[in-house]
Amino acid sequence: MKLLFCIIMFIVPGLVKFVAYSQVFMVAELNTENMFDFMHDSLKNDYEFTPDGQRRWTKSKYWKKINSIGKDILAIGNDSDGWHLPDMVALCEVENDTVMRDLTKRSLLRGARYDYVITNSPDLRGIDVALLYSPMSFRMIRNTAFRVTPVSGMRPTRDILYACGEVESGDTLHIFVVHAPSRSGGETATRKFRMRTAETLCMAIDSLRAESPDAKIITMGDFNDYCGDASMEYIYSKTLMTDVSMDSKGNNGAKGTYRYKGEWGSLDHILVSGTLLPKVKECVVADSPFLMEEDKTYGGKKPKRFFNGYKYNKGYSDHLPLRMTLVL
Repeated sequence: MKLLFCIIMFIVPGLVKFVAYSQVFMVAELNTENMFDFMHDSLKNDYEFTPDGQRRWTKSKYWKKINSIGKDILAIGNDSDGWHLPDMVALCEVENDTVMRDLTKRSLLRGARYDYVITNSPDLRGIDVALLYSPMSFRMIRNTAFRVTPVSGMRPTRDILYACGEVESGDTLHIFVVHAPSRSGGETATRKFRMRTAETLCMAIDSLRAESPDAKIITMGDFNDYCGDASMEYIYSKTLMTDVSMDSKGNNGAKGTYRYKGEWGSLDHILVSGTLLPKVKECVVADSPFLMEEDKTYGGKKPKRFFNGYKYNKGYSDHLPLRMTLVL
């Protein structure tokens, strides 16, 4: 956590009294675009991310990916006040503990000394969600995962990650990380799958509030829906949380975290409870120039993906990060 301001009211012999003490706590969210290792997991359908698979996912490409995501995360902290290491980063589309260990201990990110927690979901491809956090600014108290029970026709999906911990101000933050089912097969046909994830999330938040009515809650991730879609409207109405990322834009042309057929939008969201809303300083898209490339089909800029289809593009991700700054 970073010191923002500290005002001394008065000094008496042997005593300095501080009446205003606030610190910046930076939270981020990023869909990493298929951060897989290069070894086949016999229990998962991850063949395309192996050396003999469709993507020819070799050791060198794997390490390029790991370091690219590390660079992406480090760049999130570039804001108008200078550079700050994010205190917490929610990650979607990470395969397993091996990937997270390499990212935190062996990549360009290793100097940040992040700890992490990751789910172990039944997703058929083997992808999970994870939470990076700095133990210097967030003391983990507990974490668990909520299983999303499939409805008819729905494949097993990602668990919802829950973590809570104490920050330097003494506040306890409650974090939920979500990666809802994709739109593959059509938005209408898959809508009920995302609704099931939304329902599971809302039940978990209800249970938390039954124990702690004034809980300070952050919910973030790739919901695979836009603000006006059914699952998001359901979450807004049931949890009364505010989507602080709703109108977030970047400083380098991004009008959302994702661009599809020339149109910007945000499938990624950060929501906060009313108890935390007054602490939000800003929420923006972290669109560092190196994360973008020319959109030769529709014009303008778009996120520089690691793969365009099956073509190796040597980029970062098809999603840009969200960055929220809290003053605690």
